[in-house]
Amino acid sequence: MAKRLDSTGLTFRQDYFGDPAGWAALVRLLQHIFGIDIGPLQHLGGPDPTSMPFGWFDATGELAANISAFALPFVINGRVVHAAGLQSGAVRPQWRGCGLYRDLTVKALDWCEQQGFEAVILYTDKPSLYEAYGFRSIPLHRYEGAAPAPSTPTAPALPLSPANADDLALLQALLKTRSPISTTLSVTTNAAMFLINTQIDPEIRVSFLEDQQAVIAWKMDAAGRFSLLDVVASEIPSLAAILGGLDIASAAIDVFFRPEKLDWVGTPQPLESTTTLMLRGLGDVTPHFPAMLSPLADF
Repeated sequence: MAKRLDSTGLTFRQDYFGDPAGWAALVRLLQHIFGIDIGPLQHLGGPDPTSMPFGWFDATGELAANISAFALPFVINGRVVHAAGLQSGAVRPQWRGCGLYRDLTVKALDWCEQQGFEAVILYTDKPSLYEAYGFRSIPLHRYEGAAPAPSTPTAPALPLSPANADDLALLQALLKTRSPISTTLSVTTNAAMFLINTQIDPEIRVSFLEDQQAVIAWKMDAAGRFSLLDVVASEIPSLAAILGGLDIASAAIDVFFRPEKLDWVGTPQPLESTTTLMLRGLGDVTPHFPAMLSPLADF
C-alpha cells in the first residue's frame, strides 16, 4: 500500500524555472543530494525551454522534493518517438518517507499524458522504484574495437569551450540542426543536456572539425584509449575522419552509441554503469541492435 502523502508545512509548485529563486532552490537541492552543480546551465542558454518542474517547497523557499519533465524526442529502430524525459528527481533526507516523491512522480506522469507524449524515459540507480509506474529497463551497450587508420584532414580540430561566447554560439547552432547519431537508439535534440554535461565532467573534451562541420565529444584515458561519446553534425563523419581531424592514433576505440554511421564495425559490450535507462510506453519495444544513448544525453 502506498504511503499517504504528508506535506505538512510545504507548498506545492510547478513551472518555476522562470523564477530565479525557484531555479536557485533546485540548484541547491541537486548540489546537496548528488554533488553536481547545474548552475552554469543559466550561462549556456538556460534550462530546456520545454521543462516543467514539480516540487514541494518549505517555508524558507528550499525545495524539499523535485522532479522535472521535459520534451525528449528520440529515435528507436528508425522511428522518431514523441517522448518526454524525467530528471532531477530528489528529496531532502529530512523529508523522505512522507510520500512526496511518489506524489511528484504521479503529477509529472499525468502531465506527460496530458501533453500527449507517447513515451517517457529516465535514468535511475533505483530501477525497482519506477517499475510500479510502468517503466522497464532497456539494456545498454557500448562498442569496442581496433581503430581505423586516420584519414588526412584539411584542417586540424579546434578545441571548443561552452564557456566561451563564440564557441557556445557555434555549439548551439550545430545542436539545432544535428542528425541522430544512430537510427537504433539516439536523441534527436538535447542541447541543454549536452552543454551542461560538458561542464559536469571535466574529462570530456569538445572539438570542432571545420571541414566536416562536426562537433566531437570525446575522452582519452591515461593508457591512450580513445572514447567517442557523441557527434553533433548534420552529416555524421566517418570514424577515420574523426581520428584524423583530432590527430589521434589510438590502437583501441570505445564508442558510446551504435556506430552504424561511422563506417566502422565494433563489438558490442554491455555498459557498466550505476544507472539504468528506463522506458514507459511503446509496449515491449526494445532496440533491434545493441545500443545506448550518448553519455552527453544522460539526464
